[in-house]
Formats: sequence, C-alpha cells, structure tokens
Amino acid sequence: MLRHLFSIAVLLFCTVAFSQLKMPVNTSHLVQNTTGEVSLIGLVNQDFSAQQIEQVGGIIGSQIDQIVTIRIDAKQFVKLKKVIGLDYLQVAGKYAPNLSRSIPDLRADSVYSGVGLAEGYTGKGVILGITDWGFDYTHPMFYDTAMQHTRILAAWDQFKKTGPAPDGYNYGTLYTGEAELLAAEKDTINIYGYATHGSHVAGIAAGGGAGTNHRGVAYEANYLMTTFLADEAAVIDAFNWMHQEAKKRNMRLVINMSWGLYNLGPLDGTSLVSRAIGSLSDEGVIFVTSGGNNGDVNFHMKKEFSNDTLTTKVDFYRGGTTNLWGQSISMWGQPNKQFGTSFGVYNGSQELQASIPEYKTNDGSLYIDSFLVTGIDTIFYNIQVDKQHPLNNTPHIRLRIRNENTSLHIGLKTFANSGLVHFYNVTELTSDVGNWGMPFTAWKTGWTAGDNQYGLGEPASTPETITVAAHNAEKITGNGTLIGGHIASFSSIGPTINEVQKPDVSAPGVNVASSISSFTDNNYTLLETVNFKGKEYPFAQFSGTSMSGPATAGVVALMLQANPNLWYNEAKEILQTTAREDVRTGDLSEKGDFQWGYGKVNAYAAVKRAEQKFAGVRVPQSISPAALFPNPTSDLISIATSEVYDVEIVSYDGRRVATGKLGGGKQVHLGQLVTGVYFVRFLDTNHKPLVIIKN
Repeated sequence: MLRHLFSIAVLLFCTVAFSQLKMPVNTSHLVQNTTGEVSLIGLVNQDFSAQQIEQVGGIIGSQIDQIVTIRIDAKQFVKLKKVIGLDYLQVAGKYAPNLSRSIPDLRADSVYSGVGLAEGYTGKGVILGITDWGFDYTHPMFYDTAMQHTRILAAWDQFKKTGPAPDGYNYGTLYTGEAELLAAEKDTINIYGYATHGSHVAGIAAGGGAGTNHRGVAYEANYLMTTFLADEAAVIDAFNWMHQEAKKRNMRLVINMSWGLYNLGPLDGTSLVSRAIGSLSDEGVIFVTSGGNNGDVNFHMKKEFSNDTLTTKVDFYRGGTTNLWGQSISMWGQPNKQFGTSFGVYNGSQELQASIPEYKTNDGSLYIDSFLVTGIDTIFYNIQVDKQHPLNNTPHIRLRIRNENTSLHIGLKTFANSGLVHFYNVTELTSDVGNWGMPFTAWKTGWTAGDNQYGLGEPASTPETITVAAHNAEKITGNGTLIGGHIASFSSIGPTINEVQKPDVSAPGVNVASSISSFTDNNYTLLETVNFKGKEYPFAQFSGTSMSGPATAGVVALMLQANPNLWYNEAKEILQTTAREDVRTGDLSEKGDFQWGYGKVNAYAAVKRAEQKFAGVRVPQSISPAALFPNPTSDLISIATSEVYDVEIVSYDGRRVATGKLGGGKQVHLGQLVTGVYFVRFLDTNHKPLVIIKN
C-alpha cells in the first residue's frame, strides 16, 4: 500500500540506479515508503535460483516460467540488486474488484436436460476457482444438491495472519476440508470490510440454489476460493496455488476474475499478471474475466500528435467512498515517440491560478512527490515518467493528483511532435485500489473531451483470457414481446490499447440474483432468505460485468465436463463461434464487436460443440520440446516422430493462424507469419502445446 509523506520541498526526486536490474522508476520510492514486508514481482533468467533470494532474506512465493513473486523486508530490498539472474523487478500493484433469468438467456437449462447431447452436464468433476473477497463458507449455495456437504475443496484467506499458510507460502491462512471451512465460517475482515462480492460471484458460477430459483450455472462443480491481498504478487500466488490444488486432484480448473485495474502495467498483454496468466493457460488453466464497468464513462482519450497540444479537464470523484485519495491519469505512448505533460489549477471563472513544470519522457525516467500551493489550498501530486517502460518499451507517464477543493479545477496539458498517446482517468483510494473511471471534459473552448473506447483494464486485456461483456437477460412475454437483451450501459468497450479484439462474448450482468454473505456489513437490498441449519441466509441482486464473468466461467465448466481435453484457445473459439446474434446485437462482424464481442454466450451450442471437438481416440503420450525443429525457424518446422499428427499453429492471443501435419517427415510452413512466439497444438491427442519462435 502506498503511504506518502509529503515534505516542504517543492520537488523530491527519486532515481533508480541498480546495475543490471531493470525496474520501473517508482519502485525504489515505493519501497522506501514501505515499512515491514514488501511484495514484489520479477522476471528471471536461467541463472536465477530461489536460494539467492533466501540468502538475502527474501521468500519466493510462486515461480511461473520466468515470473517470480517475492516478499522481503523493505530494509533488505537493496540486497536484491546482488541476485544473479534477476532481470526485472517491480512493486506489486493493487487490484480492485436475476439468476433465474440468466440461465435461460445463456441456454444453459438445455444443457442440464441433455437433450441432443451425449448426457446432461452440471459441471461435476470440474473446479471453479474464485479469486475475490467476501466469502461465506457456510452458505447453503455452496453445498451439494442433497444439502449434505460443502463443495468448497479449500480456501486461502491471504489477509488472515494466524496461519497455517499453504505449502510453499509464508502468509495467509489455508482451510482444507469441510470441518475447517465450516469452523472458519468466513474470510476475515479486511480493507473491504466484511464484503460479499465473492459470495455473490461464486453463487452465479456454481451455486446449488439452496431451494431457490437462483441456482448457478455449473451447480455441481467444486470450488477453490482465495481472498487475496489485492496486489499483483498475491493474485499470481492465488492462481498458482489453485493450479497446484487442481493438479493434485487431477481435475480441470476454470478461474474467474471479477475485478480489474488500469495501472498495473501496459494494457497490451505484456504486464506480469498477463504473462503469468498466459503461462498457466499453457498448463491447462482457463481464465475468465469481467470486462469492466466503464462503458458509460468518457474516461479515455486517444490523440495522434503532430507538433500540437491536447488540453482537457480532469474530473474528480466526489462520492462518499472511504479512503479516497484522488485521480490517477495514465498515459501510454508509442515506441520511440516521446511526449510530455503538465497540469494547471483553475478557479470557477476558468482563470489559471498555478501550474506545475512540464515533464517529458525524453528527459529520462524519474519519480516525483510534490505539491502545488494556490491561495489557501494545496494540490498534492506525484508523477512517474518512464522514457521506455521496461515491460513494453513504450514511453509512459502516470500522474496522480489529489484535489479536495471542489471549486478548483485541474487542466491536463500534453504535447508531442508525433506519435499516438492513450489517456485514462481512474479514481484511486489510499489502498491503491480503485477501478472506476471519471471523465475528461472539454471545459474550455479548444479543450478535448474524453470517450468511452479502449475501456479494458487488467486482466481483461490479457490475450489468453475469455473477457466478458454484460447485457440484461432477455424475457419473452405471454404475447410474444421481447423484453431486455440489451447491452448494459456500463459494460466496458474494447478494443485493447494495442487494437486486439475484446471483449470476447457477452453474458447476463444486470440485476443478477445470487447469494450474499450472511456476515457482510455491505449495503444491499434483500431479495429473500433461506433457512439452513437454523440460520437465515440472504440473496440479493447486483449488476456489473462482475456478474457476467462467473456466468461464463460456469459455462466453461460445463464444456470441460463434456470434453476435459479442451485448451484455453479452443474453449474461447467455441464460445465465440457459437455465440448468439439477435435483434439486440444486430449483425456482428466476423471479427467481433467492441461492445458485444462475438455475441451472447450460448451454453447449449457451446457444450454440443465441445462434445464434438477432437472426437476420437486420444493417445496419452509426451513429445519433448526438443523434438520440434528447427526452433527458432524462419519457415519450415518438423517434429522428430514417426507418427503423423494433425496440428494447428496458434498465435499468442489465441488465434489459429495455420494448420497442417507434423511427424513422419511432414512439415508445416510458417513463412507467411510475422515474427513472434507461437504455439503448436496437437489435435486429437492430449500432448502439451509446444512453443515455436518465428524469426
């Protein structure tokens, strides 16, 4: 968490000067202002070993390919510069996060009956991982259909310090088995209070209904639940823990993420969270995420500069949210295209009162905490400037502003000779959490207003995720009139910042009824209660893509029950190609739509397609990565096997870009593909995909 101490100095400069270790410019500052343990994420190479971290007093949480999570006392942070094999390091940033009509809208009711399918499917034998907060482990929604036993296999409360922690980790408390879960009753109070978001989300994905009409989608699936610390490292640890738990049980895992943020790194799939998701996807985990709730806010701008300037008013959130800090304005440019920014303070008569200096990316990387005095008011701000952000080599500026005087207005001024810049205005709390946008407005003549485009944050912009928009569930009245079925006004709009099609599909997310934690101190309007074991358990309606995400995750669980061999890109492709178009969606492009994705999730069609995918004999066998040659390659690839396999070549963002046969002397041509990383997927077998580098 950020805790800033502001001195009388006008400017405080913090620079990073570690030898070979790359870091964002604000990392040193954040560590210096942290007491106790600090959470970090890094990239390593082949020379790295966990023992090196332990030798300097740190603890490794997870290692997923080249990505590691590290916890270390802030006073020992400087010792990490001596660790061989550690290429990149950053402080872990923070994450923020009716059913009875949803099921027919999804066409999931037809899946349960099994008509036209090999059998009926309910998600049995599949695990749904819920990364969230506000879990009520005792709620009857999480029990089996006989209401005898909980379907929660284990839960990790990362906030609770009493332990025991899961094997391999040094924080939080793990609950395994029914007795421990029911004795614990709930996750602990934390920065969100006694929340209920996780209980509501889990109920949508797989709730048993508890005798109500609010049964979830995959209502016989099992659960893993993690109440995470809301930082990047913790959520990566949660993913890795769930993956290990699923492997121990030899069960497929779908992880739902009904949360997101905009300042965890580049919104182009290169953040460390995105990379971790990509690596675990290649291990068989399927990730589903909410698209975000900023579709009705003009919190984004896009400007192609040509020796000119953009000026706009930054609107501030003035609600009663506790721990409100201010606004965070993130700016992302293009490689080798530099830009600069500043801001001024204006009174109600639109007169400039004061301004800060201009900060330019071509002047080098820096981090500054400062303030601006105007009359009796003080505007606090900090600015991070990256000439080339270490993760994607693009110029980047993050400006955080705290203005508590409603009569003063902030005008943002940005300038460049050339190049494209994306801007985001997002509210932040003192806990660093906050994911709702606020507008850019054309307050004065010649100023620029924002738009609601490119509204996907992390992890919604991750290529491997199934990103879900929200619509209100449809209903046909007795006289045949269609009610509902429209896209939700709040549903965030794509594409990603690097022009990749997102979202992928849409699912019901308006006034969705589901379980509420019986321990919550959050506000809600009670819908009904169920008495279970002498206690009343509540149900209520919430709206958001937080609701459409778990509905889709439940559908993926049904698909995996029908075909446990589906890979993440196959599941995504099936959802996309079977999605419904109707009078509300209109005719959607073959390449998808920035609001609807490829259309409304059709569970029945998706499950039927999943049954048919790779129908035939599977050969459990392993092919060594070394069998794929040459690698890297400029064109032809081969594998050193006598058996011939049907294969597909899949791009980093999950698109099929080529097909062919490998083995027995047969080759596949890649000459038409652009340089990059691809995956060789073996069809009609359960071989793990192999990575191929096209040069």
